[in-house]
Amino acid sequence: MTISALYIYPIKSLGGISISETVVEERGFEHDRRWVLVDANNRFLSQREHVQMALISVSLQKDGLQIQHQKLKIAPISIPFLPQTADFQEISVWDDTINCQRVSDEADAWFSNVLGQEARLFFQPNESVRIIDQKYANPTDHTSLSDGFPVLIISEASMLFLNEKSSETIEIQRFRPNIVFKNSIPHEEDTFGNFEVNGVLFEGVKPCARCVMTTINPATATKGKEPLASLNKYRKWNNKILFGENLLIKKTGKIAIGDALNIVSKKEAKL
Repeated sequence: MTISALYIYPIKSLGGISISETVVEERGFEHDRRWVLVDANNRFLSQREHVQMALISVSLQKDGLQIQHQKLKIAPISIPFLPQTADFQEISVWDDTINCQRVSDEADAWFSNVLGQEARLFFQPNESVRIIDQKYANPTDHTSLSDGFPVLIISEASMLFLNEKSSETIEIQRFRPNIVFKNSIPHEEDTFGNFEVNGVLFEGVKPCARCVMTTINPATATKGKEPLASLNKYRKWNNKILFGENLLIKKTGKIAIGDALNIVSKKEAKL
C-alpha cells in the first residue's frame, strides 16, 4: 500500500490543496486547518450552513495563502502566514474554545463581502493547544482546527467501491481526506491500528462519521443526496454513516506521495 495523494485545508471549510509532500507536525499536516472564519459570536463558519464557502479556493504561496472566489468577479486576497494584528480572542469550534489570533482588517472585509455577512479570519498560534477527545487519545495528543482529529485517511479502493454503488460519480474531495492510498481492499483503513510512513507513526483510532457537507458539490456549491444515500445502505453503524479513518500522530516527520504504508498492528473494524 502506498500514498497516492495528499491534501491540506488551510482555512477550515474552504477549498483544499493537493500537495506532493508535507511536514507532519504534532497537531496535523503543516498549514492544515490553522485558520478559521467565525461569525459575530466567534463561532466557526462551515459549509454545512453556508454552502457558498465551497466556492472559495485556497492556494499556497511563498509567504502565505492566496484566496479567490471561483464565481464572483472580485480580486483575490493574499493572507500572510503570520497574522497582522495583536488581537487574540476565544473562538469556538464545536464544543471547544480555542485562543486564536485575528489575521487582519483586510481579510475580515474581504470575507464579509464575499459571504454577505460578518466574517472574521483567525489563526491558531503554536502556543494554542486543542486537546483531542480523551475517549480516543492521550492527554498530550492535540489537533488544529479540524473537526476533531489531526489526520483523515481514505483508500482509493473505498472510493471505487462507493462509486460502483452511487447514482453519480463522487470525487474524493467531498470527504476532505489528508492521505489517500492505493493497492488495498475497500475500507481496509478501518482495520488500521498503528502504522508507519517514512518514519512517521500514525494510529487509527476512530472511523469518521460523515455529515451533509459530503453532499455539497465543491464545483457548484449545490447539495444533492449522494454520497450519503448510497453510504446509508452499507456504511451505517450506530445511527452514523462511517467513511474513512481518523488518525492520531505518534511520531512526526515528513511524508510524500509514493511512500509505503507499513502496518504495525491491526484492529477489528466496526463494519
